[in-house]
Amino acid sequence: MDGQDDRIELGVELLSKLEDPELSLADAMDRIEVVTRDPAAVREILDTAVMRGVIEREDGVVQTAGSGFVSQTSDVVTREGDFDCRRCGTGISTGHFIQLEAGELGPFGSSCVRKVTGRE
Repeated sequence: MDGQDDRIELGVELLSKLEDPELSLADAMDRIEVVTRDPAAVREILDTAVMRGVIEREDGVVQTAGSGFVSQTSDVVTREGDFDCRRCGTGISTGHFIQLEAGELGPFGSSCVRKVTGRE
């Protein structure tokens, strides 16, 4: 897999783990943007997720298939170090990393990891 394919797979898998049964397209894009900010890749992630039945999109609303979730205890690992949160850019000393089959996402601060996983 090349970098673009990796991002697509990570984004689709992240969408498959959303706990919210329904969220705005803007909220879904906020989560996808932790994988990539490239508009073409974001569109491809959304289109691929629709094609695979992971989500449905209609009138600015994304409905999830509810096929899974990210466990804060087994799917998120923490590491100490000097990091910048991938979502908000804040400097953090404890990075939270989401372990997905397609790869690892992070680091995130404690509140951003909850937002990305739909816990907040």
